[in-house]
Amino acid sequence: MTTQLLERPATVTAPDTGAGRLILPATGGTTTPLTYRVGAPDIQCRYPVIVGEDQVIGRAYRWHRDWIVLTTEGERNLRRPPKGTPGTEMAADHLAEQYAAGRIGTVPLDQVLAETPSPLSGPVPLLHPRMPVNDRNIKGAQTAFAGLRAHHWRAVLTGFPGSDNHWYLSCELCPWEGPKFWSHLRGRNGEPPSPQRHKGGCIGEDKVRRLIPAYQ
Repeated sequence: MTTQLLERPATVTAPDTGAGRLILPATGGTTTPLTYRVGAPDIQCRYPVIVGEDQVIGRAYRWHRDWIVLTTEGERNLRRPPKGTPGTEMAADHLAEQYAAGRIGTVPLDQVLAETPSPLSGPVPLLHPRMPVNDRNIKGAQTAFAGLRAHHWRAVLTGFPGSDNHWYLSCELCPWEGPKFWSHLRGRNGEPPSPQRHKGGCIGEDKVRRLIPAYQ
């Protein structure tokens, strides 16, 4: 079962979205700072952790509240971050520690971006590949896609990943693209979601309210 035709390609970039410093022991009683930064998520909602100008030490993504990292040594589930700690921060710190210890290598950012899948030119699958095919998930996916259509969102690559997993979406009212949670887009207690839609405010709350019947 499929839905959501794709009509516009996604532009995937990896600008800096934050930086961290891991202080490492060095000889002579001094310390050496290892600076890293977290890039923008790709179309698969995976955040690259970068050292130097363009060396990726790993990618991190969220799945059902756990955070998983992909490195030159494979995949590892870091489980849930401590309360109050962002998952991206926990994952980036872990990758920096592993890299500093020589346990993982680096991959050029250009290579990582080149290996990123392209947006589908046909229908998007109903379910994300990690989602089991069962009646409950199918019903949830159908509800989610109906909500996307009603609020002018478009799935770019995968089907429904569950309510609380990152889902890379394209805004149909402006050029914005990025990860969102369906649980944040469906509204609460029968009310529509925030008309701000995403970072940057989209086209403005007044225009959003005029274009989407759910606000009227």
